Amino acid sequence: MTTKDGRRAPGTLEASVMAALWAAGRPMSATEVLDEVGGDLAYNTVQTILIRLHEKAVLDRRREGRGHVYWPVEDASTAAASQMRAALANRPDRHAVLQRFAASLDQADADALRQMLAETEHKRGA
Repeated sequence: MTTKDGRRAPGTLEASVMAALWAAGRPMSATEVLDEVGGDLAYNTVQTILIRLHEKAVLDRRREGRGHVYWPVEDASTAAASQMRAALANRPDRHAVLQRFAASLDQADADALRQMLAETEHKRGA
């Protein structure tokens, strides 16, 4: 995804790096991430993204050889749920945000959400 001036949209590199790490399911070096993400990225760019994600506590790392290997702190679905909760946090218009989100779902996703909410309510009541 790029902007009108040909630049990458904000967050797309981080998303690509996270997708590569989640898909691998194992710790990866910056070189391995670069190989997976591909494109015209420089090694230093990928390394910087990995360091920033580590500083944000999204990735963990350990020393391996002369560098580090990195892996996600959360799986993809847990991270997505965290982002959704963060989008709602401290919003005076939470109801409106939830309403617009629900209205944007296709029928299959809406049905799945209804079923999950019913199951969650059942568990709370049991």
